[in-house]
Amino acid sequence: MDSNHKENLIHKADVLMEALPYIQQFRDSIAVIKFGGSAMEDPDLTARTMRDIVMLEAIGMKVVVVHGGGKAITARLKELNIETKFVNGLRFTDAATIEVVDDVLHNQVNRTLVDAILKTGGIGAQISGKRILRCEKTLSRDPITGEESDVGFVGRVIGVDARPILDSLNFRIIPVITPLAMDFHGQPYNINADLAACEIAMALHARKLVFLSDVPGVLRDPKDESTLISEIRTSAVPGLVESGVLSGGMLPKIRSCVNAIENGVTQVHMADGRLPHSLLLEIFTNTGVGTQIIKG
Repeated sequence: MDSNHKENLIHKADVLMEALPYIQQFRDSIAVIKFGGSAMEDPDLTARTMRDIVMLEAIGMKVVVVHGGGKAITARLKELNIETKFVNGLRFTDAATIEVVDDVLHNQVNRTLVDAILKTGGIGAQISGKRILRCEKTLSRDPITGEESDVGFVGRVIGVDARPILDSLNFRIIPVITPLAMDFHGQPYNINADLAACEIAMALHARKLVFLSDVPGVLRDPKDESTLISEIRTSAVPGLVESGVLSGGMLPKIRSCVNAIENGVTQVHMADGRLPHSLLLEIFTNTGVGTQIIKG
């Protein structure tokens, strides 16, 4: 065996040893993983991410997946010649659109993720958000004028039935959850997947909530990835908002993350799902690769 090969093997062993205390610390804890963004559009990235999730389950964590699917929905609506309209960043969801959203999320996006888990040797199962999430209709508020506008069947989660999720976890099954909900009249609603993940993580008192998307985390300068903020304490969020570091679409996500931490979630992570093994690197290394949000 040549020296370079030996060094590579030693390096791999060192990596495992660095992960050991984290594996011991997080065994039997619940991690909610929200998977979305352009990372979902790459079949290889999707397969690798699901393999990492299966590894988390194999070493003793209880993993829940909540997924997005906006691009797949937009593509299907285009195929069907149904106009896609956005109001203040929210998709206007009329009766025809909610049927497409329901179909694409359950029969295309969710099925792909569950199949990828099964191919890696894990056990994944669909749990429809319509089964476990209750919601009420929400309106879109203009960030400048404050004027509220109707956006159709778009809802806000007001209740989570955690029992089906916990039952799956107890049988070492990885639940893969669609971001849809039902109101109390049986009408399905489209739900922002980030917010759905936060509500589910709170209901489960998750140890970790991880957002895997197409951004590396929170950047001081959105155009410069070298300005990544590796850790944010909840007490620092107002100052980051005032300074303009947190703004736009990142702001409601961060506020939801802070709310999650204040209501039972221990840590929130944001990492770039396009980076191979970013999920494992963020959880099982000393430095991580994204932004960690903690209470304090």
